[in-house]
Amino acid sequence: MPVESILEKKSLGVLMHPSCIPGGRVCGTFGRGAKEWIKKLHKHGIEYWQFLPLTPTDSTGSPYSSPSSFALNPWFLDIDDLIEKGFIFISNKDNLGLTNHKKDHFDFDIADDLTKKSGRLLLQGWGSQSEERKINFNKWISRNSWVEDYATFVVIREEFNMLPWWEWPQEFKIKNNKFLESWIKKKSKEILIKKLIQWHLDEQWSAIKNFAKSRNIKLIGDLPFYVSRDSADVWSNKSLFSIFKNGDLIFQSGVPPDYFSSTGQLWGTPTYFWSKHKRSNFIWWRKRFQRQFKLVDILRFDHFRGLAGYWRVNGSSKTAIIGKWINSPGRTLLNKVKKDLGANYLPIIAEDLGVITPDVEKLRKNFELPGMKILQFAFDGNEDNPYLPKNIKGENWVVYTGTHDNSTSVSWWEYLDYESKKRIQDEYKFSENPSWDLIEIGMSTNANLFIAPIQDLLSLDDSSRLNKPGTIKNNWKWKLNQSLEEIEDNIKIFSELGNNFGRTRK
Repeated sequence: MPVESILEKKSLGVLMHPSCIPGGRVCGTFGRGAKEWIKKLHKHGIEYWQFLPLTPTDSTGSPYSSPSSFALNPWFLDIDDLIEKGFIFISNKDNLGLTNHKKDHFDFDIADDLTKKSGRLLLQGWGSQSEERKINFNKWISRNSWVEDYATFVVIREEFNMLPWWEWPQEFKIKNNKFLESWIKKKSKEILIKKLIQWHLDEQWSAIKNFAKSRNIKLIGDLPFYVSRDSADVWSNKSLFSIFKNGDLIFQSGVPPDYFSSTGQLWGTPTYFWSKHKRSNFIWWRKRFQRQFKLVDILRFDHFRGLAGYWRVNGSSKTAIIGKWINSPGRTLLNKVKKDLGANYLPIIAEDLGVITPDVEKLRKNFELPGMKILQFAFDGNEDNPYLPKNIKGENWVVYTGTHDNSTSVSWWEYLDYESKKRIQDEYKFSENPSWDLIEIGMSTNANLFIAPIQDLLSLDDSSRLNKPGTIKNNWKWKLNQSLEEIEDNIKIFSELGNNFGRTRK
């Protein structure tokens, strides 16, 4: 059977995380706002909506360092939907706190507070729910084996003031199941709240996914290669990771020294014990992929090169200078995932940015996975730069102006030196609006899919940037402070421009 690619024709997409969508009480939710966004995309013939991982975040707000790679972010719970359906009884919505529609950012603490209030209200209303609803809930729990460990993990963490699991008392740290049995019974209400929140999130997102499917909108999710050390994944599956039972790292992840960093990058997440994954027939990884493909149509696989090989550093090292490249069984794993899906293709976009070796390129091509090209990386004066539009050969690519980790295109242009600007202006028709110039250049490439972040459609500067790598403050907080109606003209212009290049659905 020939290998096919997930991308078949020229098309367009927009990158916007659910938290950025207008309409939620604190940030965007899995509610009406998300459906309105899908309607706008459909109306203007834009076929793809891309977002970041939908998982809970760490304390800095990052969804790439989650306490669970299976759970959904409680901030996205749409409380109005729960009130309408009778899961929550509340006489005055003002008791939930002020809404945050006018601000262009949101506060994580306020989002957490709303989650706690929602959880308490769900528990209060649970006793009066129908037997049918309770049966559906229990069926969902039995189908999602990760929920037990996740709910227990989160409640223990709250019990011990959000300390990482390796700083918990011994019996909790080592996950002594016999000891935990009685503790779980004592904390049954708190654990039930976590499970109810995840069930409702899953139901709400399923409704959004079905709505998107009915409008022919494909959802592109995001899966990080590594998982956080302080996660339910690692705590409940220690043998699969390079970690001692007490939580100390045996080996950790990172990248070696390069042009950007003389000491490399140390990421601090445990690496995988691939031999253990092989012996278990990759069941943890396969469940992880299966979970994601229930939530999305396509996955951007972050740090795809890790599936070919990874930089392994001793757990006690303070820099990534000394390490070793270790091969990963990516081909075997991806074949199993493909077989599980029963498809001729893998619905995966390979994040293959940076220095990519032939083994990574071979793995990507073996499965006909689209790679990524970022236009902001293209214009350094090097004629062989792989991101230059003229060097993007073939169609099996996703081209972006920038990603969540980049400056917005307006600020990228502002920060460029004079020589670079002149060189670009000599070759391309750059106007007073670099966002739209870069968008048009991207649309004109051979790549089957072109995606722009919503900030670039709106010509916003870095005050609207979502994340600045290497920093931990003021990231992941940005949201739209305009209604979707107010930005519809920009979506329309994006669509009409795309139509000039045969990229919009008619």
